[in-house]
Amino acid sequence: MNLFEAVESKHPLLPDTYKHMTREELEDRVRGVKKRMGDRLFLPGHHYQKDEVIQFADARGDSLKLAQLSADNKDAEAIVFCGVHFMAETADILTNENQHVYLPDMRAGCSMADMADLQQTERAWSKLGDLFKDTILPLTYVNSTAAIKAFVGKYGGATVTSSNAKAMVEWAFTQKERILFLPDQHLGRNTAYDLGIPLEQMAVWDPISEQLLYEGDPEDVLVILWKGHCSVHENFTVQNIQHLRETKPDMKIIVHPECRREVVAMSDDAGSTNHIIQTIEAAPPGSSWAIGTEMNLVNRIIQEHPNKDIISLNPNMCPCLTMNRIDLPHLAWCLEAIEIGDPHNLIKVDSDRAEYAKEALDRMLSRA
Repeated sequence: MNLFEAVESKHPLLPDTYKHMTREELEDRVRGVKKRMGDRLFLPGHHYQKDEVIQFADARGDSLKLAQLSADNKDAEAIVFCGVHFMAETADILTNENQHVYLPDMRAGCSMADMADLQQTERAWSKLGDLFKDTILPLTYVNSTAAIKAFVGKYGGATVTSSNAKAMVEWAFTQKERILFLPDQHLGRNTAYDLGIPLEQMAVWDPISEQLLYEGDPEDVLVILWKGHCSVHENFTVQNIQHLRETKPDMKIIVHPECRREVVAMSDDAGSTNHIIQTIEAAPPGSSWAIGTEMNLVNRIIQEHPNKDIISLNPNMCPCLTMNRIDLPHLAWCLEAIEIGDPHNLIKVDSDRAEYAKEALDRMLSRA
């Protein structure tokens, strides 16, 4: 087996039985399994999950927080991660060998994470090494595959979150002259810019053409951004902000740093999912907000704050389609299969890969 080859169980298709159940029947089944399994079962739910799923979550949060909570929950034998594939991988990396992590639907991936695969990254590292020698430290957003986390860990780098990206980029520059930031160019660009690095000293690596996109002397490059993005957050535009400034000039705009640089620059505030949630919670009644992040979360924030005027920055925004693959039928099916001892959709990261990936995670956790 290749050092970075993943190991996953078979993942059969959802039986028709679950497709024809009513919502009430499915909810009863989920409640039943949770009650019978008790502390042996833990359901972490990402903020972007549907309401029909998040209602059953034992904890809500971002991907890293949920993985850490899973690791801390030593009583849980089965962890059913209501999120996407890379999140379940991180939970498996951080939990012990007696705990098993499952994903209700193996189709729940992440388009951003898929924009950087191991082969592309190894080729990029080689070519960038020819150009910049041993002056680069790799960093990867936690929204990446276990293979990329392991690659970064192997070469002395670390993971970052949208909450601690600034602290980790600052640390990286104490280690090497340059950084390679995977796989989200927008978070990397926004973070570096906030730290005072000019846009003129940032280049983009295109993994398809295998070229460094930069005009000028490569020696001036400090930040190499992988050409990847979040398909949800990239859909918030300057035009959305201009329209709001014209029609609702008193409305505050807050966005996620996975948005484009120009969108973040024109907004009133930008920050992680938790930052957005906390900012809205702390805002006074009657305040007005346009939020640039995933639609399931925006709708939930609207429901939880009826005393505030809240809208999506992009009124035509759709929820994260891959995250939405985790639904009530898949959740019920996954839980009942675990209970009867015939589980599917087990997420198991190869031990060698997990060791390097954990090094990348630990470097972050010890510093930020």
